This record gives sequence, C-alpha cells and structure tokens, in this order.
Amino acid sequence: MPDAASGTRLLVVDGNAKSRTWTLKPDDERRIRDATPEGWRVYFVKALTSSDGDGPPIPNDEVMSVTADAEVYLGFGMPRALLLAAHKLRWVHSCAAGVGSALYPEMVESPVLFTNSAGVHAIPIAEYVVAGVLHFVRGLDMAIDLQRRHEWNKTPFVSDDSPLREVSSCRALIVGAGGIGGEVAKRLSALGAQCVGVRRRPQLGPPPGFERVVGQDALEAELAKCNVLVISAPLTADTQSMLTAARLDLLPRGAIIANVARGALVDEKALIERLRAGRIRGAVLDVFETEPLPADSPLWSLPSVIVSPHVSPVSPGRFWPRQLDLFLENWRRYLAGEPLRNLVDKHAGY
Repeated sequence: MPDAASGTRLLVVDGNAKSRTWTLKPDDERRIRDATPEGWRVYFVKALTSSDGDGPPIPNDEVMSVTADAEVYLGFGMPRALLLAAHKLRWVHSCAAGVGSALYPEMVESPVLFTNSAGVHAIPIAEYVVAGVLHFVRGLDMAIDLQRRHEWNKTPFVSDDSPLREVSSCRALIVGAGGIGGEVAKRLSALGAQCVGVRRRPQLGPPPGFERVVGQDALEAELAKCNVLVISAPLTADTQSMLTAARLDLLPRGAIIANVARGALVDEKALIERLRAGRIRGAVLDVFETEPLPADSPLWSLPSVIVSPHVSPVSPGRFWPRQLDLFLENWRRYLAGEPLRNLVDKHAGY
C-alpha cells in the first residue's frame, strides 16, 4: 500500500539507489511527505534501483506494479517498459541529467511531461573540471611522476619548453553553456581565464562567467584559439562525435581537454593518438565511449590522462537536498499549471 494513504493522485518515488551516495534518506522522504498536498498519496519504492548513467534499463517488479496507477514518477531515468505500463502517467522527473536512454519513440510521441536534473550536479562537476585543469596547468602530473621515481629534478618545470602556465593566461572554450558549463565558467573566469561558450541558441547571450557565446557553426574557429577545452554539452544527434579527429587537430599544441558530458561526443581513438604524440597536453576524462572503460584501453596507462569512473557529480549529502529543491518547486508548478523548470525538449534531445 502507498506510504501516504489519503488521496487519489499518486506520486511514485523510486529513489532507493544501490549506491548509498545517491539513495533517498529518511530526512528526504520526510521532506516529500511534508510537501504532499491534499488529495495526493506518495509511494516510496523499497526495491533497489540503479543510479548509474541515465538510470536502470529494466525496472524492478515493485516499481512496475505501483507505477501503473501513478500520475507522477520521480526516479533515475524512465525505462521504456515502465512508461508503457504507466497509463495514468502525466509527468516524469528524472534524477539524472542525461536523458538519451529515455528518448525512445514512445516517450517522444507521448504527452507525458519529462523533466531532468540538469544543473543539480553542476557545482561538483565544475570543481572536478577546475581541479583537472589545474593538475596539468601547474604540472602536478610531472611532480607525481618524479615523486614515484624518487627523483628531485626541477628541469621539466623551468626549461624553455615547460608546459607550466597560470590560469589567467588560458583561453577556455566550454562546449555546452548550460548549468555545468556555466559553473565551470564562473570558476575559471574567477581565476582569470577568458571563457567562451558554445551553445545551441547563442542569441540568448553569455551567462555569468563567459566573455561571449557562439553557435556550433563557430566551433572550429574557436577551437583554434583555445588552450583549454571543456566538453559539457548534452549528447544529442547534433553533438554526437562532435570532436572529430580533424577538429582535435585544430587545437593549439599543448591544449588541455576535460570531458564531463558523454564519451560519444569525442572520437576517443583520435584523442588517444594525439595524446600519445604529445599534441595534447593532457585530458581529464570522467566519461568514455564504453563504460566501464575496458581494461585494455590505452587511456589507463597514458601519463597525460586522468581517468575517473564517471564520478564527477559525487557530492555526499548534497545531491538530494538540491534535487528536492528542484522537484518540489516543479510539483508546485505542476499543480498550478505553470511552466516546469528543466522541461526536456524531446525532439532536441535535452
């Protein structure tokens, strides 16, 4: 039976993630209960779910059963089988920022409102990007290598071809000027970097932290002028394989790349070749074409690469409070008939 028994309209909350970092806590459940309006009941799914990527591909039996009567579903993604079983569904809120796996034909064609969590992860991901950029800008990769070899050697740092620089001498191109890209720009610009954004609608103007923004048609011209490239755009038909070998070759020698979007935006084989050749100074990679990253991938052993297992959003204790700020505000808007925040354009892909 639902956890809140009164009411005829049902919200299903599927937040019992296998990873305890992402699981709904008692205080979070209490916050949802306290915000439940008259006429509604809430069911908190007890079976474990996956918070990886865009959410679980296959729903568990418990959520399949209860969501058949749900008007609103809050969970990680939206499996196709669950949508097909939920005939009363009117609104889905995904706790994931990525929506690619949920944009199957039935979802795209349905009248169900679909909101995502773009921006909820922006602060920890932006800090991850800044940490990775500083790692290479200040030569910490060289220091770690010397430390492992027990070698005291200043030459790589002070030679004429030293890669060290200050952030204020960097020009950062941020592909994707939304929530994540915007937080990256705020932090890099605060350290003195010049930040240019690439966004789908440049006519909206530059968010805080950006000097200016351009459309995707200007990408190649901007690549040739940046020495830090941050990829934070959603994966869509327009952005898949955006960073081709030819476009990577436009980057000035010694550029740094950080990818916190999706691995499919970058030609991974071409990136590996350019890292091996020393054309690219370093790569900060939290996402890959295949995840988990195969054990035989050359990326594991390249000293100019930071590999992390898609964990840049991790921020213990901060995820659900931010998530519920968004969801509960949208629930209020939903009931009032107002436009929802983070409403996914199903045809644009984000």
